[in-house]
Amino acid sequence: MDERAPPVTVLGLSILAFSIVAITVLLSAFVQGSTGMGFAMITAPVVSFIDPSLIPVMLLVLMIPLNFYVAARERSDIHWHGVKWISVGRFAGTFFGLWILVIVNLHQLALLIGWSTLVAAVIALLAPKFTPNKPVLAIVGLITGVTETSTGIGGPPYALAYQHSPGPELRSTVAVCFLVGEVISLIVLAISGQVSGPTMLFTAAMLPFLAIGSFLSKYVHHRLDGPVLRYIVLGFAIISGAIVIIQS
Repeated sequence: MDERAPPVTVLGLSILAFSIVAITVLLSAFVQGSTGMGFAMITAPVVSFIDPSLIPVMLLVLMIPLNFYVAARERSDIHWHGVKWISVGRFAGTFFGLWILVIVNLHQLALLIGWSTLVAAVIALLAPKFTPNKPVLAIVGLITGVTETSTGIGGPPYALAYQHSPGPELRSTVAVCFLVGEVISLIVLAISGQVSGPTMLFTAAMLPFLAIGSFLSKYVHHRLDGPVLRYIVLGFAIISGAIVIIQS
């Protein structure tokens, strides 16, 4: 008779899997706090590989305190004109994102996350410099509403719109746009029954790691205007997205 002890788990995951997610959340919070983007692009592929049922709710909930902190820290540099027009498109895109989430299974969701991460990161990396106008900002919001509600990933369209702006403006404006969108998406997801107790419990367990990463970012964010870490973040996102696609 096999008398081996059952594997030790933490909230349904092995200790190794839990640790990987926790470390990813810490590092992603540090990167987004420093550069203004990267949390979902880094975290989503890792989490979807370990437990795709946590997506997108875990990411949306964790990003609310993270982006509130970033926006408050550099509130004087927020580009409110961009926030307004992105939010208009963001609201419209939320419902299409919910429709996608309802019709796909976990395997399809993992593939969607992988391809969304890969394509969006490549576009953000290769896009030429431009100044976004009202229609462009609204389209950015629309695309983000679709991708963030269905996969938790919304950073690349924002990065595309603000990647050539000064660091403080990029970080603070993107943070406010995220906040508005995350609240909209979570309300819609909760009404549709997509928010579960186990997911919220696991998300709560990630909050200390989120706080540590956010706190550490305050020591470097003022030294960064984006370019070097932007390439690192987008490069990591491309690799992560490719891995998820291959493994799915």
